[in-house]
Amino acid sequence: MIWTNWARNVTATPARLEQPASEDELSDAVRRAVKDGHTVRAVGAGHSFMPAAATDGVLLNLDHLDALHRVERDPDTGHALVTVGAGMRLHQLNRHLAERGLAMQNLGDIDRQSVAGAISTGTHGTGARFGGLATRVRALTVVGPDGDVVRAAPTERHDLFEASRLGLGATGVLSTVTIEAVPAFDLLAVEEPWPLDRVLEELDDLVAGSDHFEFYWFPATRRALTLRNTRVDAGTNAGSGLAHGLRRAAGAVRSFIDEEVLSNALFGTVNRIATLVPAATPTLNAISARALSSRRYTAPSHEVFCTHRRVRFREMEYAVPRAAVRQVLDQLDAWQRSTGENIPFPVEVRFAPADDVWLSTAYGRDTAYVAVHQYWKLPYARYFDAAEQIFTAVGGRPHWGKMHTRDADYLAGQYRRFEDFRRAREAADPQGVFANPYTQRVFAG
Repeated sequence: MIWTNWARNVTATPARLEQPASEDELSDAVRRAVKDGHTVRAVGAGHSFMPAAATDGVLLNLDHLDALHRVERDPDTGHALVTVGAGMRLHQLNRHLAERGLAMQNLGDIDRQSVAGAISTGTHGTGARFGGLATRVRALTVVGPDGDVVRAAPTERHDLFEASRLGLGATGVLSTVTIEAVPAFDLLAVEEPWPLDRVLEELDDLVAGSDHFEFYWFPATRRALTLRNTRVDAGTNAGSGLAHGLRRAAGAVRSFIDEEVLSNALFGTVNRIATLVPAATPTLNAISARALSSRRYTAPSHEVFCTHRRVRFREMEYAVPRAAVRQVLDQLDAWQRSTGENIPFPVEVRFAPADDVWLSTAYGRDTAYVAVHQYWKLPYARYFDAAEQIFTAVGGRPHWGKMHTRDADYLAGQYRRFEDFRRAREAADPQGVFANPYTQRVFAG
């Protein structure tokens, strides 16, 4: 069989594909793989742009490990420890939480990934006070190279816990994940087109003044779309009766128009035109930037955080020091204008606080994430190479699941706990059962 990721830029031919439906079956699959002399990699949605799951050994699809195992509530805080199968998709998790009056503290903008894949590659959202998904993990069960299931938590096999909650699956296959959820909340979303220069001049206030702030800049223009999301109590603007129903219906229609018509159908057309007529791209970007209208609405948090992406693309994202955002964007702008590179996709900028997860791209510093995208049918190498040089010049750290060319020599200089991670990985998997060429490149072994 041939396995292909979502972006269609990675393929692999595993010796066999297995889909365990229980932890016992997962353990047995690992034992049989080792007995047969195969390496092992796990896969969820295949949403990584890097060959994180690629293997010529045994590929374990975790989709059937999607059970909700238990919910343990703290009556004083309303928070809950939620244990789920590692293969559960984020949209399934969001649904389970909402049904119980709970929510994730923060989310990325796509909910198709598996829980294991999202935390293992460092998926994050935006918000100066709210860390990525791995910062909410409170315990894990890991199937090691001998097939044994080991529980890891901050006070139980601490190093294995740290290396497994964000580590590309290099210590073993995750079976269950325990995540801390919070009481459900709504988001008041305000989306407005702004001049890019105004965004950059007021950036500190925008980041500090919104719970979750991000913006999209359209290359070859000085225009941006700003997104300011403020947390409010669940049902704050719900109202009652017919009026509430009409507002919800109107919101659903607007959401359909924005996401399915503007963000997907129309945006897909824009990219197809840009592919056929490259000279039209600056005009198309200017039209797209100016066609955006302001909107303001309130909805459950996961409905605001997550959007549906139908237009296929390639992506590189680096975490840079927050103070370097303007320099990075100025240099990207100067490079695009000097080369005339065909870039119909906007650049996405998000924010995160410093955290203490060993391989988190926000480890130890307040962070801005700058993501460059390219339509999947357009060349990306020259654009991404230039962007990567700009990112690394300011000490950028590549997203573990998105396109980059860095290796262990570079990455070791970016993470203070890098050697601690490598020791924990060696202790957990001394024979390299869970290695593949990508993990060998970034971890050197």
